[in-house]
Amino acid sequence: MTRWIRPEVYPLLAAMTFVTSMCAFQLSRNIFMNPDVRVNKEHRTMAVLENHDEGHKYAEHGLRRFLRTRPPEVMPAVNSFFSGTK
Repeated sequence: MTRWIRPEVYPLLAAMTFVTSMCAFQLSRNIFMNPDVRVNKEHRTMAVLENHDEGHKYAEHGLRRFLRTRPPEVMPAVNSFFSGTK
């Protein structure tokens, strides 16, 4: 295997694996949890889905609720160090 993959390629493989897994996660999340995607026949026959609660639950997921309570800073320790506020 060392003959085929050089050590310089490992960071690229790690980045591509991460990106591919994120894409697979987002696609599977949209297929199985998105209220607008209609996979089974009973939902496809309905012209308009009355699922406002399901749509709200999908849009307001746990990560979004957690981040709403956090300050909008990427690195708060670095920001407070350079801004000089204690």
